[in-house]
Amino acid sequence: MRDIAAVIVALALIFVALGLLTALHGYRRRLERKRSSERALGRTIITELPILSGLALFSEDDARFYYGDRSIDKDLITAVRVLINGSPIAAYVSRRGPSDSPGQITSFEDRPEGIAHDRWDVAIESAQGLTLVECGAVRERVSQELARRVYDAVRHDIERRDRAASTSTTRSH
Repeated sequence: MRDIAAVIVALALIFVALGLLTALHGYRRRLERKRSSERALGRTIITELPILSGLALFSEDDARFYYGDRSIDKDLITAVRVLINGSPIAAYVSRRGPSDSPGQITSFEDRPEGIAHDRWDVAIESAQGLTLVECGAVRERVSQELARRVYDAVRHDIERRDRAASTSTTRSH
């Protein structure tokens, strides 16, 4: 009787393991299709961000950044900020914006994840509005690195456009 119970438990465990393996394989295929789709559209994937339903891609092409289904026109970006628990810790503001405007102050509600789960986000301000790129609260270094990749990509693009604008302004004078 004991042997029959052990065989039933072993078969049940094997069945569960095969189910998990199948689900993982399907998830990997969906993720690879998503990556291939981005590359087929001529986009460069900057990073993959954890969201409730899986992963969201943050990517770019020559004209826009893409966060999941949202697009952000690069020409319209005025500032980028790294936020930890809703408070900005690093920022870059474009010099191309109006000189009399101090820029938007970015602030978000603090989330109740607690000290062990600091929330890392990147706020991208543009003429289209504010886009919050949620980089997560996985582990401090993981989420911090994701936020750094997004922030650096956007900051480098803003800096490049600022240099190009100042060069064209200098030439026209």
